[in-house]
This record gives sequence, structure tokens and C-alpha cells, in this order.
Amino acid sequence: MNSRGTKEISMDAVLAEVGGLIERLLERRNKKGKHIQLVEPEIRRLCIVAKQVFLAQPNLLELEAPINICGDIHGQYPDLLRIFESGGFPPDSNYLFLGDYVDRGKQSIETICLLLAYKIKFPENFFLLRGNHECASINRIYGFYDECKRRFSVRLWKIFTDCFNCLPVAAVIDDKIICMHGGLSPELVNLDQIRVLERPMDVPDQGLLCDLLWADPDREIKGWGENDRGVSYTFGADKVAEFLRKHDLDLICRAHQYI
Repeated sequence: MNSRGTKEISMDAVLAEVGGLIERLLERRNKKGKHIQLVEPEIRRLCIVAKQVFLAQPNLLELEAPINICGDIHGQYPDLLRIFESGGFPPDSNYLFLGDYVDRGKQSIETICLLLAYKIKFPENFFLLRGNHECASINRIYGFYDECKRRFSVRLWKIFTDCFNCLPVAAVIDDKIICMHGGLSPELVNLDQIRVLERPMDVPDQGLLCDLLWADPDREIKGWGENDRGVSYTFGADKVAEFLRKHDLDLICRAHQYI
């Protein structure tokens, strides 16, 4: 990769640089909390290539087991490394992450860079969905913007935003398990609606994309309810059962909340 873009170089060169970046990101795994030495141009190139990889794959991923499914990371880089140490490093193990890679934790940049690098290097083994924090209006407030500005530049934050706007939003595993960050939507009638969502796209304040990233289940209600977050809806067990039955699915796998 070079600072002028990616068109003039081979994929071998791209993978070589990404491989070197992964090595540097992993060599510090025993030095918790230490920032890895990264430079802004290589991170920009990483985002540009990752964006192309995301757009080359569908918005509703169709995946096969076995695959490890992981919830929110929120900049906790040591936790991300522990996940790989426990479940196996790519490509020996397949992964699907359900979003919320940045904000709150101290090492959002290391976290998202390693995830993007693995996505580029192993595009058919490693998958990333969008969470509600992969959105400029949210990570502007909850820490990622400040980390980018302090360590690099606001320009880099904007490049990450462009990349996040291209992330897929849902996945189906073995035609039986549907995965997303948030939850169901009253607008979701057919899974093709997910497939045809436009990308790149910012997260709107309402509608299908918003709900897939923001909605929460509520055992105390039937149907749809107001969400205490002030965004999207809550949905009852009846809506889960109805959705699964209609689409011949067995399970909804989501993140967005503590277990």
C-alpha cells in the first residue's frame, strides 16, 4: 500500500504490510496497556483496504459453523488478545465479531487495527459486523474521537468513520442462527431488506439499520416497546418467536448488553 491509494500495488504487497502490522500488534501482548508504535499513513491505508473488503462482501453475511462469535470489545485490547489465545488465532479458528470495537477502553486504535488487519488477511475466515458505536455521532462522544485526536489526528477519525460506514450489519450461520449487534425491527419483514441496505451509510436515528444496531429484548413485554436508551425499540419474546418461525431460524445471537 502507498499513501496515494491501493490501485498501483499488488495484493501481495498489501498482505505483506498487513502481515507486518499484525506481527507488531501481537508482539506486545505481554505488555498490557502499552501503546503499539503505529503511524498514521499505515492506518489510513488499512482503513481504505478494509473498506474495499467489506463492500466486496454482502451486507447480510452467510456463514458456516464452526465459528467463534464474540460480543463487544470496546477498546479492551488485552481482552481481545485473550479471546484469540483462548479460541485460537486466525486462520486456525473462524471468527464473527458483533460490533462495538471502539470507545470506553484505553486502546481502541490497537483493537480496531488488529481486527481490520485480520479481516484483510483472512477475508473468508474472519468477519466483523457493525455495532452502534461504529458511528460518528456515538464514538465522537464516548472516547474514540479523543483517542484518535490525541494520538494521531481528527482526519484519521474521519477515515475510520468512512470505513465503519461500510461494515455489514448482520450474518446468518448455517441458515439457522441470525446475528446482529442490537436486535429486531418492526420494519424487518424480509431478510432481503438487510441485503439491500445501502453502503456506505451513516446510522440514522430511526429505521431498520438503526434497530439492527440498537434494539433490545425485554422479557416483561409483548410486542414492541419504548427503549430506555432513547433510540429504537424493545421487543418481547413473542416477537422473537414470530420472527424465528417466519424465517425458519433457530436462534438470534446478539451483543449490545451485559450478560
